[in-house]
Amino acid sequence: MCTVLKVSRSGFYAWVKSGANRYAHANRQLDVNIRAIFNENKGRYGAPRITKALRALNIKCGRKRVANRMRTINLKALAKRKFKATTDSAHKLPVFDNVLDRDFKAQGINQKWTSDITYISTKEGWLYLAVIIDLFSRAIIGWSMSTFLKKELVCNALTMALFRRKFPKNVIVHSDRGSQYCSHEYRRMLKQNNLIGSMSRKGNCWDNAPSESLFHTLKVELVQSNIFENRDEAKQQIFNYIEGYYNKKRIHSAIDYKTPYEMECA
Repeated sequence: MCTVLKVSRSGFYAWVKSGANRYAHANRQLDVNIRAIFNENKGRYGAPRITKALRALNIKCGRKRVANRMRTINLKALAKRKFKATTDSAHKLPVFDNVLDRDFKAQGINQKWTSDITYISTKEGWLYLAVIIDLFSRAIIGWSMSTFLKKELVCNALTMALFRRKFPKNVIVHSDRGSQYCSHEYRRMLKQNNLIGSMSRKGNCWDNAPSESLFHTLKVELVQSNIFENRDEAKQQIFNYIEGYYNKKRIHSAIDYKTPYEMECA
């Protein structure tokens, strides 16, 4: 081949060696960028999100290459665990029909909201968290935390969402059939504010999949990697996660790898 191309064998091998060096250098630089994104997001991003983040920085690379480099430099995103459900649907209170019917797409803000409750373990005892999510942007627009799993928990989260969104009308507000959501006070708030109540079918978590997904993400990315000494510490960490990270910085596959903030400001 060298004879045909009229080049020296030493020149050919020098060219091969320099190419290998360039590839190794490119990998080293890519590793630096991958590690920076991984650390910035506290180990919460896997290969798909890191690839999107790299491309946003005009760094061209494929998902498989990023996954390979992460294995090489021993980076692994936080893994999931199983968590206990908190829904108490063993009651005879009135329920709403499933108006949402698993249609989780929205064309704009304040069309469809979902809500749910989860629990956070602390050394001081349980801390309960209720949220309201706007399905258009997946932003957490209302939230409330309490020591007690009572109706005030969901009513306070809904109140925050209403104030933040300037009391919109005819919004579908979907939840499970938990007793807190079936309470007279919560139903009265929906009626007084011209909101459309919607509830999952009994025992069907898929009917409220966006809220379940959020809590899965919260548990994986924050809760399971921390041991909270007390409820106040947990409240501060959850506040920082929701308002400082989730709504403003975390990209979501459901909204084309944008942040909720970017989605609403586009």
